[in-house]
Amino acid sequence: MPENLTEAPVDRVTMYGAAWCGDCRRSKALLDRVGADYEYIDLEAVPEAADRAHAISGRTNIPVVVFPDGTHFVEPTDVELQGKLDALGA
Repeated sequence: MPENLTEAPVDRVTMYGAAWCGDCRRSKALLDRVGADYEYIDLEAVPEAADRAHAISGRTNIPVVVFPDGTHFVEPTDVELQGKLDALGA
């Protein structure tokens, strides 16, 4: 899955997701397992953030994971997410 450039870089990894989403749980578990510095935005608790995730990705799929270099992934595999974190030194 190709990375896409977002409008503005962020200071750390930001993940938009929801507890009912299996891909979100998997990506969040990977971020936790590797000790990544990230912000998790729960779209059930903060429903208005779904508009931001959609604006970033142009899609309604989650998770949307935004990286400090201004790129993002939508529904990344563990291999993609780990590779990006490694590349960023996160």
